Amino acid sequence: QVQLVESGGGLVQAGGSLRLSCVASGRTSSIDVMGWFRQGPGKTRTFVASITWSGNNTNYRSSVKGRFTISRDNAKNTAYLQMNSLKPEDTADYYCAARMDIASANWPYWGQGTQVTVSS
Repeated sequence: QVQLVESGGGLVQAGGSLRLSCVASGRTSSIDVMGWFRQGPGKTRTFVASITWSGNNTNYRSSVKGRFTISRDNAKNTAYLQMNSLKPEDTADYYCAARMDIASANWPYWGQGTQVTVSS
């Protein structure tokens, strides 16, 4: 089992920045990929970014490329999402996720979420 705890959400004005953190515990040696997802008001949960735990390969949804950066610190079992140039449409609950199989599309482990609100 893996437990994930997010932090770093809050209220920020458009154009501002936030950094989200996700601390993993439990069977962290089994993690292959960490990801960030978000769910805006009245919307479905969507992929934001992911990073492989060993190879540092990253992927982003197109709308955040150039503004968001995902990174990880293996020694701290922590993944980060640096969010710059925030827009009101980035407002959402942000969730950290982990999976053990780089080839799988399933994300079996999720955090509780952290809220990000961007005011115009």
